[in-house]
Amino acid sequence: MFVVGLTGGIGSGKTAVSDRFAALGIKIVDADVAARVVVEPGRPALAEIAEHFGAEVIDPSGALDRAALRTRVFSDPDARRWLEQLLHPRIADEIRRGIESATSPYTMLVSPLLLEAGQAAYAHRILVVDVPVEVQVARTMARDDNDEAQVRRIIAAQSPREDRLKRADDVIENDKGLDALDRAVAELHARYLALAVARDDDQ
Repeated sequence: MFVVGLTGGIGSGKTAVSDRFAALGIKIVDADVAARVVVEPGRPALAEIAEHFGAEVIDPSGALDRAALRTRVFSDPDARRWLEQLLHPRIADEIRRGIESATSPYTMLVSPLLLEAGQAAYAHRILVVDVPVEVQVARTMARDDNDEAQVRRIIAAQSPREDRLKRADDVIENDKGLDALDRAVAELHARYLALAVARDDDQ
């Protein structure tokens, strides 16, 4: 299965891009969805998180309080490393299952941590959705009701924009309007279909 890894900083518009590929019939494997699955109530990871961080990261329904956990880990690098070591192997297993179950001509793996978490190893090609940092900040503040300092801490914890662009095979500049975005997705879809066929022919 030919896999395109889609990444970009917070607020870059990864979902807007992946939704367009999904509308073209492409299976989307979302690492954020996998990350939510592995901490569902009853899963071992949730119990370990509660034991490590305390009851304040669990909401009244028994589910993970993501906002409380995010506040803890983005202000404490050691806590973030502990959480990543717990969750990344479990998330990788979920991603692998999603890719293996795909029936579309190629699969798109969407992950904000594609490069940082080693998930790029699943991808034959890396697509980066890119916007200037100030656009990331403004979009994320409007979407998530976070203050600017919190958004900038999240951006700082992600791979630097320059590093993402260096590793990209393809880039969508997602600050040029929806018509330009639609055109970029259509062009890349045609390219990825051809690459998927060529890979199948080689096997």
